[in-house]
Amino acid sequence: MAVNPWPVRAAAVEQAGLLEFMLSNQPLCRRGLAPERRQAPGMKVFGFAGWSGSGKTTLIEQLIPRLVGRGLKVSLIKHAHHSFDVDQPGKDSYRHRQAGCHEVLVTSGKRWVLMHELRGEPEPEIEDQIKRMAPCDLLLIEGYKRYPMPKLEIYREANGKPMLYPDDSDIVAAASDVPLETKLPQFDLNDYDGIANFVLKYNGFR
Repeated sequence: MAVNPWPVRAAAVEQAGLLEFMLSNQPLCRRGLAPERRQAPGMKVFGFAGWSGSGKTTLIEQLIPRLVGRGLKVSLIKHAHHSFDVDQPGKDSYRHRQAGCHEVLVTSGKRWVLMHELRGEPEPEIEDQIKRMAPCDLLLIEGYKRYPMPKLEIYREANGKPMLYPDDSDIVAAASDVPLETKLPQFDLNDYDGIANFVLKYNGFR
């Protein structure tokens, strides 16, 4: 079984513009808001790629409890459309952002969220987003299908879209609702246990 070859470089957090949605179940003082953060050297990064409507979110939702159940600390970065918003019109934080705040942080005893407005600045690269994440065992990436990292392709025949593999050599396995003509390890889309075991083995957790 191959081993994830994609290391995460330890680096300082850059102060680039970002609409940043960060949730934590840890107290704010433990998580920290210092402008610099260094990643745990053992953190593994693994991606899920596929066209819209292929079932990426549903699959990842099923995998997370299986990975966490093995004792892993799991985090996730999801690439969204430009118009997405995590706030609700009428809420205090929404009103503060609409009034012109560059950042708004909302915190409680259970979680905190930091929203950072781009306001015309370019979207940061995925490397910058990874640097913002607190240390964990496994960082899952949903989207960024063209980014060079090991990833599993999710394919659904009804989409009518071509497979990303073999044009993407970073795809290491595939999950599909139909049999595929490929030498890659392949799984049924509903084989959540099998896919979870593959992710664990590939990243050296089994």
